[in-house]
Amino acid sequence: MKRLFPLCTALLLATAGQATAATLVYAANGDPVTFDSGNITDGVSVIYQLQLYDTLVGFVDGTTDTRPALAVSWKPNTTATSWTFNLRRNVKFHDGTPFNADAVLFNWNRFWDPAAPNGYRDQGRTYDIVTSLLGGFKGQPNAIIKSIVKVNDYTVRFDLNKPSTVFAQVVGTGFFGIASPTAIKAQGAKYGTPASKPIGTGPFIFDTWTTGDRVTYNRNPNYWGSKAKVDRLIVRGIKDASQRLNELKAGSVDLVGDINPDGLKALKADSNLQVVLRPSFNVGFISLNNRNQYLKNAKVRQAISMAINKPAIVEAFWNGLGTSNASFLPKALSWANSKKVPTEYKFDPAGAKKLLADAGYPNGFTLDFWYLPIARPFFPLPKPIAEAISADLSAIGIKVNLKTEDYAKYLKDRYQEPGFDIYMIGWTGDYGDPDNFYSAFYGPGGSDDINWNPPELNALLEKGRATVARDDKAKIYAQIHEMTYNANYRIPIVHSQPLGAARTYVKGWIANPLGTGALNNVSVPGKK
Repeated sequence: MKRLFPLCTALLLATAGQATAATLVYAANGDPVTFDSGNITDGVSVIYQLQLYDTLVGFVDGTTDTRPALAVSWKPNTTATSWTFNLRRNVKFHDGTPFNADAVLFNWNRFWDPAAPNGYRDQGRTYDIVTSLLGGFKGQPNAIIKSIVKVNDYTVRFDLNKPSTVFAQVVGTGFFGIASPTAIKAQGAKYGTPASKPIGTGPFIFDTWTTGDRVTYNRNPNYWGSKAKVDRLIVRGIKDASQRLNELKAGSVDLVGDINPDGLKALKADSNLQVVLRPSFNVGFISLNNRNQYLKNAKVRQAISMAINKPAIVEAFWNGLGTSNASFLPKALSWANSKKVPTEYKFDPAGAKKLLADAGYPNGFTLDFWYLPIARPFFPLPKPIAEAISADLSAIGIKVNLKTEDYAKYLKDRYQEPGFDIYMIGWTGDYGDPDNFYSAFYGPGGSDDINWNPPELNALLEKGRATVARDDKAKIYAQIHEMTYNANYRIPIVHSQPLGAARTYVKGWIANPLGTGALNNVSVPGKK
């Protein structure tokens, strides 16, 4: 539902590893939902959190390859049902609390154990991402994690209920930053809110959060890794895409992670700006809710898919920076697609109308269609795109009521029964395996919004997660591709190539396919 890059204003480098009094300003496309790590599911919040928190496993900039982070090494047992992480020594949280195995257990028990005394679930913490990526919470039948064990002060072992060859990549995603136990205990349920002071081990130290405007950070001079090259970072939440571009052109921000594709020409024409194209590693799609009386019908769902002219919509709104096909997976993972599934979805309004009639609805019906309230890399203009989809549905007799709401509420309400009839959502990959796309939106937890979780699909997801060899994985995910394509509960619209840009004086910004990453290596020599 994974992401943007954060913005910062940087200080000029004085000597190696030092920063002068510069500020880096990054324009994100909205506010964070919370700074309570583990309690987010959206990529916007990840941008803000990764400046502050480190994860156990990191990813090499510009790739999906893993690297050491708060864990210096990790290893599974022979069946991938147990993973041991060796932790980095001599690391401290921003408040001076030592990082060690106790800190890891404290954080992960908050995420995973509903009985954890510092989880504050009674204050609305849901930790939904644990269900989406790890099947469920402690003791639940589909949970991947069985137990978390402190081996010694700098070694932690995760024992699993079922094999997972991608477990290290999952715990490395930006959702699972490690926070100071001292700070959480002291601040209680307030932790992560605008009234709190979140504490991590990351390259920047939290300073202030002005809701609806910005989050400010200061450089962490004691960071264990590559120290920030600016003294101050400001991440501004600017929802309006044209405003983000205008402020970049005016020089009031230094970096923008997401710009509407139609701004490409203006960017190229401005000698003060540099274009940054992120590798395409996402999917934008619509989800159909099986709780709805009409959408329970397979013919209705197929009719909806056939009615939407996906290539025309992508051509109209992505300015050559998007592709449409019949896969949930981005091109980099196309090796896991089935050859039995057509390359493109069939666009056939007449056939769609016949399917509706065959389903018993010759005169159509009315549905609510919820669209994203903020731009995302996969949906740069949510409302106009939703209007185009609605027009296609109207042409076959399905009347659509367009709706939206505040982003944090939108992400929550899609899971509240009866849920949204149809809604717009997307995902930027967190790691380079098909499991990350399919398991986030199908199977236990992942499918709660659509109320469709057939046991045979869940079995295939588990099998894919347990398989090592790519050729063997491909056969499993090909079956998943066929099953999900035929079900039409999640209908891919686009795989986009997100458009970012920076002032020409910005150095060291690497466009990541995962859309995540701290901005500690970004500098602004020459900024006035």
